[in-house]
Amino acid sequence: MSAQNSLTGRGLGGVGEAPAPRRSRLNRRLLGLAAALLALVLLNVAMTPNFLQLQTLAVNVSQVAPVVIVALGMTLVIATGGVDLSVGAVMAVAGALAPLIFGSGWGVANPGLGLAAAFVGPLLVAAACGLFNGSLVSFLGVQPIIATLILFISGRGVALVLTNGNLQTFTNPSFTWLGTGRALGIPVMGWIALALALVVAVVVRKTIYGRYLLSVGGNERAASLAGTPVATVKIWTYLICSTLAGLAGLIVVAQNSASDAARIGNLMELDAIAAAVVGGAALSGGRAPILGTLLGALFIQLVGYTLVANGVPDEATFIVTAAIIVIAVWLQDSRRRT
Repeated sequence: MSAQNSLTGRGLGGVGEAPAPRRSRLNRRLLGLAAALLALVLLNVAMTPNFLQLQTLAVNVSQVAPVVIVALGMTLVIATGGVDLSVGAVMAVAGALAPLIFGSGWGVANPGLGLAAAFVGPLLVAAACGLFNGSLVSFLGVQPIIATLILFISGRGVALVLTNGNLQTFTNPSFTWLGTGRALGIPVMGWIALALALVVAVVVRKTIYGRYLLSVGGNERAASLAGTPVATVKIWTYLICSTLAGLAGLIVVAQNSASDAARIGNLMELDAIAAAVVGGAALSGGRAPILGTLLGALFIQLVGYTLVANGVPDEATFIVTAAIIVIAVWLQDSRRRT
């Protein structure tokens, strides 16, 4: 088989999609996940007090939105056959920087510019973290789990140094609106997460980058022989992932009106991986089911809410989430063997 044919056969199909059999399996998986989510909603309608109230919806949206944003970037990284363990630390760095910027003397003297810098600066730093990760993976050949483990450890240390290990509290209504504002009764962060999901889905399905992304994860050697800029694709993917993590960090800080470098983004990398895997992303690469990631994050969040709202200890949600991940991975392996 020629390199070009191999490239097409592994997941492009001429429009950046998987071949028909794989696409059919993925569609069935998405339908099954949507059905499970609907069943869980109906169960809550019958069992959970006040579940249909708008406030309950707002609570769930505010909890799941940061996970969705990070999971979108994680799905792209997983599609290349990699993983990013540093997203939680990047969230902490971005969350630590924002209050330092708009709370500085310059930020107080120039509130408009300070607010803009508090958004742009942390996102640029987060993008630089992604550039660092992508360069280690692409140019030095470091395994993704090792490359991102460096920032997983050092990134949170940087955030703690920036804040001297102290909790930063602040009052800035313009900034906190990002985490507490509502539109049509739904938290703004939920609309942001939904808009980003739509944008990323279009990018994956309709752009050259999306085609390259799936080809690199499907068969990196064939993609390289076919002329795909593998290193560039990986660098951009890690950059996008870290930037989205930085945005999630800003949202969490804005939501709490406080920045705690030791806690922001804690275990977020695991939540993001869980949402992607439950949504149908293959850890071997080659698939980026954005809708599946969105549904996966919603399903995991609603499972946790259902347990807590019905008197199950919060610690038990970790066990249930782990069981869901095991089932999702087992289904992937069994289908691949078939």
